[in-house]
Amino acid sequence: MSNQPISLPQALASFDALWSPRIVTRVNDYDVRVAKVEGEHIWHVHDDTDEFFLVLDGELHISLREPEGERTVRLAQGAVFTVPAGTEHKPSAPTGAAILMFEPTGTPTVGDRHEEIPAHVDATTGHILDA
Repeated sequence: MSNQPISLPQALASFDALWSPRIVTRVNDYDVRVAKVEGEHIWHVHDDTDEFFLVLDGELHISLREPEGERTVRLAQGAVFTVPAGTEHKPSAPTGAAILMFEPTGTPTVGDRHEEIPAHVDATTGHILDA
């Protein structure tokens, strides 16, 4: 990890892959990841950790399956949302978005339980930023 300031616009410009987060820094035992997203991710669950989202650009939708039923939250640029541990969710970005996520180091992008992983989703614990 760099001991220099990191420009998020430069970090995002350094890669094109969708649904393939880059680790820009670490805070204690947490990764700070940025990703470009468009279309749909998959339904998945992180059993033991919350997942924090900040929309840097565009709009992110997060569908949630909760005890009360299914709902979708829509996050505009600058909005934040935390998916509670154990909540099945599916992010999507119909028109594309750039997002920042904050989660424990080693957390897989497809959670602990998930549906079949399509080719456009990178099942990873994050890639080190090459910028």
